[in-house]
Amino acid sequence: MLRYAVLALLVGVSACAAQAQTVAASPTLAGDWTVDLSTSPSEPYTKPMHLALNADGTVTGSFYESEIEAGRWRTARGRTCVSFRTTDGVGPYHTAACLVGDHVEGQTWAEHRNFLFNWNAVRN
Repeated sequence: MLRYAVLALLVGVSACAAQAQTVAASPTLAGDWTVDLSTSPSEPYTKPMHLALNADGTVTGSFYESEIEAGRWRTARGRTCVSFRTTDGVGPYHTAACLVGDHVEGQTWAEHRNFLFNWNAVRN
């Protein structure tokens, strides 16, 4: 019985170590990004995004030159995503985005402006 318990413990420790290596080796969503908000390829329109993913699961930084007021991040199901709120002084903007390979895919919803906008970002 003790032999099986030790074996189970060793397998569990080995799996945790492998998972930790995978997380450490994976690219991070934290950092500086250029968000492409263009509606037409002939009229480029970009804005900066800075994300700091804190150990407590919160996100700080800025998006579209506005400070992130409230935000969370999480890695699950093989991807790292953020969700946060900013404002233009009139109403809130709710943004959700995920790291996909070497870029970010996201969307921003502004209820007070009656729009939902899908966007992409590349690392600076």
